[in-house]
Amino acid sequence: MAKQPNRTSAGTNIEQVRQQNAQSAQGGQGQFGTEFASETNAQEVRQQNQQAEARKAQNSGGQFGGQQQS
Repeated sequence: MAKQPNRTSAGTNIEQVRQQNAQSAQGGQGQFGTEFASETNAQEVRQQNQQAEARKAQNSGGQFGGQQQS
């Protein structure tokens, strides 16, 4: 494989890495900054947490804080 300008032997784009490093140094969000946060459904997470707590209480033989699970 012939060496390409601005690429390492592994094929990494040197200029792109420099740009990403500069963004990171400036505190920028970069390419993936808000991608995951925008896909999170807060209500669904709360519900999953409640279900996990209920299962934990059942497995330990304890009460679930006096709340009824719907």
